[in-house]
Parts: sequence; structure tokens; C-alpha cells
Amino acid sequence: MFVEVKLTRSFSPSAEMAQRALSADALTCPICLETLKDPVTLPCGHSYCMDCIQTNWDQEVRYSCPQCRKKFTHRPVLAKNTVLANLVEELKTTGLIAPPADHCYAGPGDVSCDVCTGRKLKAVSSCLQCLVSYCETHLQPHRNVAVLQRHQLVAPSDKLQENLCSEHNELKKLFCRTDQQIICLVCSMDQHQGHHTVSSAAERAHRQKQLEAKRALLQQNLQHKETEQERLRQEAQDISRSAQKAVQRSGDSFREMALLLEKRRSEVEQQIRSEEQIQLKQVQELQDQLQRDVTELKRSISELDTLSLTPDHNQFLLLCPSLSTDSEKTESRLQTRPRTDFEDVTRAVSALRDQLQLSLREFHMFEPEPRSREDFLRYASDVTLDPNTAHKYLSLSDGNRRATCVREEQSYPDHPDRFVTYSQVLSTEGLTGRCYWEVECSGTYWVDIAVSYRDIKRRGTINECAFGFNDKSWALRCNKNSYSFYFNGVESQVSGPISDRIGVYLDHSAGALSFYSVKDKTMSLLHRVQTTFTQPLFAGVWIQNHT
Repeated sequence: MFVEVKLTRSFSPSAEMAQRALSADALTCPICLETLKDPVTLPCGHSYCMDCIQTNWDQEVRYSCPQCRKKFTHRPVLAKNTVLANLVEELKTTGLIAPPADHCYAGPGDVSCDVCTGRKLKAVSSCLQCLVSYCETHLQPHRNVAVLQRHQLVAPSDKLQENLCSEHNELKKLFCRTDQQIICLVCSMDQHQGHHTVSSAAERAHRQKQLEAKRALLQQNLQHKETEQERLRQEAQDISRSAQKAVQRSGDSFREMALLLEKRRSEVEQQIRSEEQIQLKQVQELQDQLQRDVTELKRSISELDTLSLTPDHNQFLLLCPSLSTDSEKTESRLQTRPRTDFEDVTRAVSALRDQLQLSLREFHMFEPEPRSREDFLRYASDVTLDPNTAHKYLSLSDGNRRATCVREEQSYPDHPDRFVTYSQVLSTEGLTGRCYWEVECSGTYWVDIAVSYRDIKRRGTINECAFGFNDKSWALRCNKNSYSFYFNGVESQVSGPISDRIGVYLDHSAGALSFYSVKDKTMSLLHRVQTTFTQPLFAGVWIQNHT
């Protein structure tokens, strides 16, 4: 749809202002920000310089309007907008449009017109056929002469000579796919004769398709990376929130423990002081009693001394029995009381201190994870297999450290802990804290290396009693050439170096379970589980000799 605009040469002040607003807004190319040159209008209604929009699309994979971003399925065929072109020329004639002086002449970094003499103007286009850059004035023949209109004009470039064959001084229009070179027509008939050659435009179209496919792949990878970035950002936030919550809760717990210890210290101190006062009171009572006894004894001794000096024999005899009786009474009042030993309290507090120190040593939450095999072996656990859990087609040997799948049923006695449905066995020892053990596999079709709660069922369906097929067990399946992990019946593919030795690391309190491929001293992580364990775990194996 075209709108006809009629212009006159006489302007009122308001009309001139409106006309200048029109020239500034409607007649400026949004790409080069200069007055429209060979204006074209896209299907969406926005207008651009023909060279500007062509150059813009040459650099894009998909075609769209730079302003409204409307996308076009195919590259639109551009035709000159004669109404806008006439309007620009008319405004130039009236003097209402005049490019700024600093936009006319070429400066540092600009491509200058190759035709201009003296001070060169800035080039507005370059011709790939002429290999010349033109300013607006010298470009006019390419706009008006029919033969020159077929030339390909591009944005100004100072690398046009690269399109000229240095050997034959011919324009490079062909591409040799055999040698992966841009060549001229003479080259194709000379040193490139018999090679697979196509036009540069055809090669561009071919590579453009590849570029689109590569861009789609890169876009897909970008979306994946951005999704991973967002996931990691969210994970970092979760870690920070969890750590902050843990700091707060652990701080509260330690403060509560400190208050409990202080309260208990005060209570023990009060009990000691109270017992001290009771015992001191009892000792004081005994001291007072002894003092009274001492006074009484001294009095009796004085009386005896006086009596011994009495000259009257009859009087002496009358007083002697009485004195003897009083002396016995005095001796009967002297009693000893067992004393409470405060060392018992000291020993009890010392025992509590030792128990607290032991608990703090076992609290290894912030100890670093082991990295080398030597680090893992610090947590090595003595794991033996429980004969009462072994399936009757499993033979135990080597001190119940080796399990072999056999074809003959073993003469194990009936036991409620024995696996009946699948050839599985559990360890004797329950595993808590940090534990590490290794399993060597050989001569089997596959083996599941597992950990399990003890209350897993011993007979029933695969989902009830097989390692890795329920929420009571976790299992790494080791085939001859591959690994896979099972939990609650869900299989996860695992990649890693194949080895006959598998290391299992358990940090029960942290809820971490890891499986490693072990070769010499090299440990490669195969799979890691992060969860919450609610019971002690037992090591287990499930051996299969055939399909």
C-alpha cells in the first residue's frame, strides 16, 4: 500500500517544522541512521536502505525485520520504494535534507571512495564485480545504467582486492571443493582442471545450510548450558541456604548443650556443697559429742583422783561402783560414721568428659572426603558374609569373605534370614559411620554389588527381595563391559573404566554412597548416591553366572 505525498515549494513556519520532522523520522534508515538511499519497504511496513538491509541479511541465518523482529520464511524480494525515493530527492532539492559535513568525507577507519580525487568522500557501497568502492555520487551509474544494475553491491569494504586472483588478475567467482580454495575461471581450467568446482554463490548456499544446522546445534547446546547454569545457580543458592540453616541450628544446639552442661555443672556443684554441709554438720555433731565426752571424762578422772585420796574406806567403797557405771556410759556414746567419698563424683564427671570427647571425635561432618586410595583405606571395614543369609546356590569360603555361584545346592540349614528367591548374600556386620570395602569380581555373567537394610524380604517378587529393585537397597551391576545402577527398580547407565575391583565408600551419617573403579592406586568414580539412610546398612552381593 502506497501513500502519495504532494509537496510544494512554499512553506509556512509550521509546515516547514513538520517537514523537517518528517525528514528526521520517516526518511532515516534505522540501520545506518542516515537519509534513506534506494529505500525499500519490507512486508511489515518498515523501510531501510537497500544496501543496509541486504548487508544485514547477509550476516544473518534467519531473515527478520531489525525493528519489529517479524520473521520471514523466505528472504523477501526487495523492490525500490519509488514514493520514498522521490520524497528524499524532493527534500534534497528544497535543501531540507543535508547530511552533516562529517558524514561526507572519509575519516580514520572509514572506506573511502576509489573514484574521488582530492579529499575523498566516504564510500556508501562496494561493487564485487568492479572491485571498487563508491560514494553516493559515483554510485549513481550503478543505479541508473541497466548493465551495472546487475552488479552485486555490498557494504563498503577495504578488502575487495582479495576477490581478485593474484595470478590471472581475474575476479574469483568459483570455489574448488577439492582444494578448498576460492578461484577464478582461468584457475578452474588450469591447475584446478578436473576438480570439483562450483560457483561461490552455490558454495555459500551450501555452507549457509550447514551454518544453519550448526547454529541450531549451538543454540541447543547454549540452551542446555544455560539450563545447567540455572540449575547450578539454584543448587548454589540451596547449598548456601542449607549451610546457613545448618549453622543456625548447630549454633542453637551447641548453645543448648552449653546451657545444659552449665546447668548440670551448677546442679552437681550444689549437690556437692549440700552434701558437704550435711557431712560437716554430722562431723560437727560428733565433735560436740566428743567434746562433751572429753569434759565428762575429765570430770570423772578428777572425781576418781579425789576419791583415791579419801581416807574413809566405807565412803570409798560406796562411790566406786557409781563411777564405774558412768565410765561405761561415756564409752558407749562414742560412735563412728562412714564418710561419703567425693572422688566418686569426680570420677563420674571425668567419665562424662571422656564420653563427650569421644563423641566430638566421631563427629566428622566437616572432615574432607577421601580422595586417594590411601585415604579410603583409612576407613577400611572388616566385612564378612553371613552364612545364615546366603542363598543355597552360593558357596562361601575364605573365612566367609568369598562367595561363588555354584550349580549344586549347598546343605545350609533352614533359617529365616536366608535368601530363597535370588542368589544373594548379606554381610554379618551392620555398617554405620564412614566405611570402605572392595569387591573383586571374576568368572561371572554379572554381579550386583549392593548395600541393603537388613529387613529386605528374603523371598517373593523381584521388586520385593532383589537388590536395587526396591527402596531398601542400592546396587551397582557389573557386566563384563559395562556398568549400570539400580534403585527402586529404576536403572541408570553408568560410564567409567572397566575393572575387576570395585571400591564402595559409605558415609552413613552424611547419606553418601559411592562406587569406584579401582586399578592399582587409581580410583575412578562410577556413581554416587546422596540420600538419607534411616537404618544401618549391610554389604551384599547378587551373583549371576548365566542369563
